[in-house]
Amino acid sequence: MPKLDLSLAPVKTGSIYPEPYAGLMKGRSSQRLGDLAGLTQFGVNIVTLEPGAVASLRHWHLREDEFAIVLEGDLVLVEDEGETPMAPGDCAAWKAGVANGHRFVNRSGGVARFLVVGTRAPEEVATYSDVDMLIHIAGGKARFTYRDGSDWTGPR
Repeated sequence: MPKLDLSLAPVKTGSIYPEPYAGLMKGRSSQRLGDLAGLTQFGVNIVTLEPGAVASLRHWHLREDEFAIVLEGDLVLVEDEGETPMAPGDCAAWKAGVANGHRFVNRSGGVARFLVVGTRAPEEVATYSDVDMLIHIAGGKARFTYRDGSDWTGPR
């Protein structure tokens, strides 16, 4: 595989979350390095967070492992156990099926970036720790539900 030209990596902004949660992702973007390379078994992204931005809602995956390393700036890792400051070189990982909701927050005055690598399971369920919502992914399509399995129609 030749060296990747990062300037050619697809950039994703916004979120697939339904409102009002999609609006909370302002200031987040990601370069899809795995997509650029044609990878199918795992995703590789560089996520950029502007000051005050969050990477996601707190979540955990049923079938997908995740690994992240901070590349630039200062972030705060928010998990069930509390908050951990993260600086360049600091790493975190989450094993599939372990119910530890997590996300990165940029509370600094500068831009921060982290690399995240995760499994691409053919079918996946992620649980959002702080809201009554799950995402089900199958066949490349996402469907949101409440924890009881009923279709998501908005915050309750």
